[in-house]
Amino acid sequence: MTHHWTVHAVKYAERNTRVRGDSFIFDDHPAEPHGMDYFVWLLSDGARHILVDTGYDAVEGARRERPILRDPARAIEPLGVTAEAIDTVIITHLHYDHAGGLDRYPNATFHLQAAEMAYATGPCMCHPTLQMPFTADHVCEMVRCVYSGRVVFHDGSGQVTPGVRVHRIGGHSRGLQVVEVDTAHGPLCLASDATHYYENFLRGKPFPIVADLPDMLEGFSTLIGLGGGHHRVIPGHDPLVRQYFPQADQVDFAWRLDQGPVVDIPR
Repeated sequence: MTHHWTVHAVKYAERNTRVRGDSFIFDDHPAEPHGMDYFVWLLSDGARHILVDTGYDAVEGARRERPILRDPARAIEPLGVTAEAIDTVIITHLHYDHAGGLDRYPNATFHLQAAEMAYATGPCMCHPTLQMPFTADHVCEMVRCVYSGRVVFHDGSGQVTPGVRVHRIGGHSRGLQVVEVDTAHGPLCLASDATHYYENFLRGKPFPIVADLPDMLEGFSTLIGLGGGHHRVIPGHDPLVRQYFPQADQVDFAWRLDQGPVVDIPR
């Protein structure tokens, strides 16, 4: 029997000082404004809750001059879930805006690609350009979780729990994984930074922060297959998610994803 999950995107930060050149390689209008939203994603089956990514906190926001709107660990509470109630966290990759505040989830096991841990702790991090999206304290906290027996490593594709699977895409970060979720309305692909925006994967326009460009480009078509169509692929940072999907009941910074978009998403 298929296990069905509900899925919410929870916005915790935004950055509106960006331009299109920050989002797309070889864009024709690189100086035009292009905002970015920051999300974590909450999966629920009525009895159990899984978090996808953990965001970053106010301290990290101040360090990078990217302030948060709300604490990601507290932002899930209006949806009826506390950080302490989360027993499984899927970390799509170890960049600062996806893997901060791991200590806020004391009862969680973390699911991560082995390739991502190797990348974030290996010789590639000797290059400041590749090191930039990572925060050493976040990576060290994940290492501590490994030593305390709280990390499950995946090598490619694997099942986290019935109805929730991960798949390594790479590209943006060497061990980046996406999450395939079974819902009552069909499969859903939480793409995280395999595609920051709809325009990345629908137009074949890669994001400039990239570890392996061919992997990123090939991953775009993989996302559509996992979601069963482009309308079931959820980009990691696109403000359009807030226009395409219904707002959660009585929570103005969360959006219900599993039921599908409320408008036709242009290709």
